[in-house]
Amino acid sequence: MDPTEETLRKTLAEKQTAVTSQANIVRDLKASRADPSDLEAALLALQALKLEKTTIENQLQAAISGSTSNGVNKEVFRQTLVNTLERRLFYIPSFKIYRGVAGLYDYGPPGCAVKSNVLAFWRQHFVLEENMLEVDCPCVTPEVVLKASGHVEKFTDLMVKDEKTGTCYRADHLLKDFCKEKLEKDLSLPVEKVTELKHVLAVLDEFSAEELGSKIKEYGITAPDTKNSLSDPYPFNLMFQTSIGPSGLSPGYMRPETAQGIFVNFKDLYYYNGNKLPFAAAQIGQAFRNEISPRQGLLRVREFTLAEIEHFVDPDDKSHPRYGDVVDLEFLMFPREEQMSGQEAKRLRLGEAVSKGIVNNETLGYFIGRVYLFLTRLGIDKERLRFRQHLANEMAHYAADCWDAEIECSYGWIECVGIADRSAYDLRAHSDKSGVPLVAHEKFLEPREVEKLVIAPVKKELGLAFKGNQKMVVEALEAMDEKEAMEMKATLESKGEVEFQVCTLGKAVTIKSCMVSISKEKKKEHQRVFTPSVIEPSFGIGRIIYCLFEHSFYTRPSKGGDEQLNVFSFPPLVAPIKCTVFPLVQNQQYEEVAKQISKSLTAVGISHKIDITGTSIGKRYARTDELGVPFAITVDTTTTVTIRERDSKDQIRVPIEKVASIVKEVTDGQSTWGDVQWIYPTHSSISADE
Repeated sequence: MDPTEETLRKTLAEKQTAVTSQANIVRDLKASRADPSDLEAALLALQALKLEKTTIENQLQAAISGSTSNGVNKEVFRQTLVNTLERRLFYIPSFKIYRGVAGLYDYGPPGCAVKSNVLAFWRQHFVLEENMLEVDCPCVTPEVVLKASGHVEKFTDLMVKDEKTGTCYRADHLLKDFCKEKLEKDLSLPVEKVTELKHVLAVLDEFSAEELGSKIKEYGITAPDTKNSLSDPYPFNLMFQTSIGPSGLSPGYMRPETAQGIFVNFKDLYYYNGNKLPFAAAQIGQAFRNEISPRQGLLRVREFTLAEIEHFVDPDDKSHPRYGDVVDLEFLMFPREEQMSGQEAKRLRLGEAVSKGIVNNETLGYFIGRVYLFLTRLGIDKERLRFRQHLANEMAHYAADCWDAEIECSYGWIECVGIADRSAYDLRAHSDKSGVPLVAHEKFLEPREVEKLVIAPVKKELGLAFKGNQKMVVEALEAMDEKEAMEMKATLESKGEVEFQVCTLGKAVTIKSCMVSISKEKKKEHQRVFTPSVIEPSFGIGRIIYCLFEHSFYTRPSKGGDEQLNVFSFPPLVAPIKCTVFPLVQNQQYEEVAKQISKSLTAVGISHKIDITGTSIGKRYARTDELGVPFAITVDTTTTVTIRERDSKDQIRVPIEKVASIVKEVTDGQSTWGDVQWIYPTHSSISADE
């Protein structure tokens, strides 16, 4: 618990005790018909205590509800932001005239432009700079592919139903909402109960169906709309099911991620790359998840854009040739040890985190660094970005390490990018299911005698022992490293059985000597054949864009101070429109100059807008500030114009023929606004923002 909140809760409890005690004194004085002066003094003391209690309650409420960096209440800030985004058509609920559908949103013109700019920068930063192979695969995916990947069996959330109406709710959301509401609204909660509820929130993602159901019953949580009792939690598969072809005999799903399209194309991509590792493939596309109860705007939706990278690498050599480019980056990291001990995220040098083994390998560290650079260059606040390592029980059994890039917004810390070392699981799974080996080759100059570990699960015996769980036990056995496998072999030979932890089952099982054969074989090989490991950065584009909206949004007073004006401080890189052109007054000559400037801006690829309305220049500035336009060009002579920068509101005067090149240089990042101000004279206009 935050020290401030803990202190305030303890102080409030003490003050409540004092108020109760003083109220009893007043009651006793009244009952004994005490001297009026004594009674009046006791009443004054009671009023003073109540006033102090109210002050502490207000302080505690402020500490709980939180505020933005500008001191604005988070709820108020979020509502102002969302109202602005919808009014200016950045995004709106889909099918609005039909009351909409939860979890579906349309991007309007400025929203489309921001999204397009973010994706263009993603391609520049990753695909082009890293020489990746980009693919574009179908959204409709045959069932067999998603069975091999495990999505058909495991891609679920836990759901509960209103036992009378049948309305469905996501179980962890109900528990989360209950805990947050108690913490935010019940100021009299004892410190011990606060600690318990905060612990539940911290480990919520790890709860099994039984643990979730137990907590829901313990806290008396009912259906939010009807207050009816709820069913026990049960799994619900989040994929949209469909059929391919008119017969309905070929089942399929709308893909829940884009990665599987890359994995099934590995063989052809490896050949295209000259049969060389490492290489990376990338894909941008729509993904679909049938969320049980979508909410939080763009943060949890049913159709969304993913940008994913699969970097294939030799499992025995996870170094990266460009690791030195990011080794000295320093930013907030949240290793699992700090999470388990209740500490906060801390600033770490990336090279130190890799060298100490906090980050598993160089290539994973390299992509963490590249993701940090990508997000901060987009405009994400460095102080509200952290990389959180998955806890041991969060990771799949096959994963070597996994980190989430989390961005803080008014909803808390939101996972926006996942960066995982998935080992060789995906390619092996598709190799087994398809019968097509998805492997890489390393040819030797001379034949080598090698000793190979062979793990051979006896599927018949495992099937008899574990029935429906056989597949998960087999996968876990085959995923063992050499040390673990040889320890198991020794135990089986001495005792005949061994306890074996299967992460996907969440428990240990007993493996007997008849269930698996483990050996080492010596062979002469002319080449090494192996299944590559994959490092996967996966970007939720909608989530990144929403957090960018929050980090860029602020308000400032109008010139007269009678209203607050909304501003989006987008970097030129992602701004939906790079500049506007304003003739100062409605004048034929000025309008001709504006058209001339517009042509020159179009010629160099700068998105812009001409505004020749008769409204005041100040109102036109305010309109474009609310769209996040970085520069405004005001035509007030036929030879020179002023360029105004959005956030500082500073202006410079430049020749008309120089306008396009200046705006191009600054928006492309070749120079800064400060650089330009050194060259061109500052312009001062009293009427600029009126």
